[in-house]
Amino acid sequence: MRTTMRRDLTTALKARDRVAVSALRSALAAIDNAEAVPAPDARMSSSEHVAGAAVGVGSAEAARRELTPDDLHAIVAAEVAERVDAATGYARSGRQDAADRLRAEADVLRRYLRPE
Repeated sequence: MRTTMRRDLTTALKARDRVAVSALRSALAAIDNAEAVPAPDARMSSSEHVAGAAVGVGSAEAARRELTPDDLHAIVAAEVAERVDAATGYARSGRQDAADRLRAEADVLRRYLRPE
């Protein structure tokens, strides 16, 4: 799914499709964030110059989580739901233009959800 989304992002950028670009960038960022793991407790430096700096080889590197296809599906589904909810709020407050944009973004992301 991620590979397809990245390829489609490139296509959307070339086509100057702002709605698709916005939706795909946001969804890909959400996926990247989900892969991140909390930094482990590292040995802390007692340097007076950099308080709390981690020291040692590899202290800034952390393995990323491997997401399953179900995880990816859940993340994209959450992105769709978030846009639909926000669009409803915008429509209630009279911001139909913003609501339409968010609904269009949700439609872009729905293409990546497999049928259930």
